[in-house]
Amino acid sequence: MKERRKRIVGCLLVGALLATEPFTMTIYAGSAVGPMATVTSQAAEELREAEKAKEVKETKQEQEAQGKTAGASLAMLNHLTEGNAKEAQIVAATAERVSENQIPAVASEYADIAIAQVDNYVNIRSEASTESEVLGKLYDNSAATVLETTDNGWYRITSGSVTGYVKSEYVVTGDEELAREVSTRYAKVTTTTLYVRTEPSTEARILTMVPLDDDLVVLDESTPGWAYVTTAEGEGYVSTDYVTFSTEFVQAESKEEEAARLEKEEKERRAAAAAAEAARRNAASAQETQNSQASTPSYSAPTNSNGAAVASYASQFIGNPYVYGGSSLTNGTDCSGFTMSVYAAFGIGLPHSSRAQRSVGYEVSLAEAQPGDIVCYSGHVGIYVGNGTIVHASTPESGIIYSSVTYRNPICVRRIF
Repeated sequence: MKERRKRIVGCLLVGALLATEPFTMTIYAGSAVGPMATVTSQAAEELREAEKAKEVKETKQEQEAQGKTAGASLAMLNHLTEGNAKEAQIVAATAERVSENQIPAVASEYADIAIAQVDNYVNIRSEASTESEVLGKLYDNSAATVLETTDNGWYRITSGSVTGYVKSEYVVTGDEELAREVSTRYAKVTTTTLYVRTEPSTEARILTMVPLDDDLVVLDESTPGWAYVTTAEGEGYVSTDYVTFSTEFVQAESKEEEAARLEKEEKERRAAAAAAEAARRNAASAQETQNSQASTPSYSAPTNSNGAAVASYASQFIGNPYVYGGSSLTNGTDCSGFTMSVYAAFGIGLPHSSRAQRSVGYEVSLAEAQPGDIVCYSGHVGIYVGNGTIVHASTPESGIIYSSVTYRNPICVRRIF
């Protein structure tokens, strides 16, 4: 019992020493405790310092580990940023090369259309050089599709049957207003007889009738199911169910096409001269009996083979009736029947279609029009007689009359002689 009490007291003293300021204390124990033991508070302090040092070391190691992780993340971020920058540089360089060698893509349907703006024509060449072969001609206000650009100021184009190069300074690209101005929008009739009405309704009054395969110039397409067109009788509406639409430009002419056209024109001139001479001989040798009644007009046969003779002959029929689908100069004819029958007297065969007559002979400008030229309008034709005037089979109400050549906008002028 006494020994147990000694042990308890010893433990309490040691605990008190560890918790107090440093000092030295000697304890004498009984024989059962053994030799004398010396305990100091300095030893306890060293233990505490060792614990603190260990804690500081662990904290430093943890911070270093976190630093390495953060460093790796930063390095990866820098790598990704540098990679994105390089990729952006590659994309920018590619876009720059594309912009230098290709026509920029824009929304307009006319973006790749080039319009010649020259006094007469610009040559289309086989290479992007003025020393290369001439393949054809792109006439003033004619159109081409741009395929690519070159570094030395040329466009590679295609127009009609010709593909080659033109100097960029002689054409205009990307001008939608100009492209619309030099092009023509057509509505081609796909039914036997198409009614042109005064309003966009099947209940509206019929303005005029247009035959199969004829075409009309389109002025507006904003009304659903209807197209606003121009005719000899005025402007009106046609149902889109009975027409097909197209946009036409004047296109290039190859060297071969030009040679063939010139040969064809020369043949037609010779044929017309021979027909006119035959008509003159027949008129001189065959004295026809004329009805002496004043109400019966007499008509002179052609006496020459030029445009002036055509204009003079056509003018004899002023006042005669207009008949839809007709071709009689005396009993009634429509517009294309009139021009067809007049030229038939000179030995020239023309189609009975205003649309088809836009392709006969060869084209000249309105400023160059001479008597005898065929002036083509939307769904209509007439014969130029000079002084800004045409003779034509106009309407059922007016018959064959004179009109100003600009009473409507001409599409083209075709010359036979």
